[in-house]
Amino acid sequence: MTRYVLVHGAWHGGWCWERLREQLPGARVYTPTLTGLGERADLLSPAVSLRNHIDDVVQVLEGEDLRDVVLVGHSYAGMVVTGVAARVPDRLARLVYLDAVVPKSGQSLFDCSSPNFRNWVDEQVRSRGEGWRIPVAPPQFLGLSDTADIDWVMSRLVPHPYRTFREPVPWQTGQERAVPRSYINCIGSKPRGGARSPQATGIDDYYELSTGHDAMVTAPRELAELLGKFR
Repeated sequence: MTRYVLVHGAWHGGWCWERLREQLPGARVYTPTLTGLGERADLLSPAVSLRNHIDDVVQVLEGEDLRDVVLVGHSYAGMVVTGVAARVPDRLARLVYLDAVVPKSGQSLFDCSSPNFRNWVDEQVRSRGEGWRIPVAPPQFLGLSDTADIDWVMSRLVPHPYRTFREPVPWQTGQERAVPRSYINCIGSKPRGGARSPQATGIDDYYELSTGHDAMVTAPRELAELLGKFR
């Protein structure tokens, strides 16, 4: 039985995998919510860090004694799963980066982002986030266009801790490189086989989905078919 641990990105919670879970019958699927997000939004504070989020996932793996896990990180959670792989590589069968950041040792999310994105986040935090929260992104940023999808997702999003975007991923030991790494690029309406995502450097295998950033919402069946390759 395949074991999937699915880690959501910024502003989201474990709830966002609901449609994908339905497409993975027979698998054991874990969808932890990171500290300060989703149903744990009451824990949001300026102190919430990337290390806290790495700890959240490690605690699931160790608490449930999970091994041979396919660990999926969406968007920001590419930072999280990279940190998890450095801590407990022996528990993982594969890392899957779903339209995600793929940091090198010592890099922050901002180090892996464009200046325009960083400037946008900084301005949002200054003007609307009291200097420590990132306000919820607009639906077009998440690749959402269907009204029903927008209504379902946007009503559940919460602000994200700014510190996690600035904090570097912990230095890696090299052991995590023994874990195969796959990248799924959500290309929207672009032609397949175009320019490979710059985030996919050092990845073992690369895939594309013709959908927006929140693929687990907009294309759960297609995403499940890809994840099924990693059983």
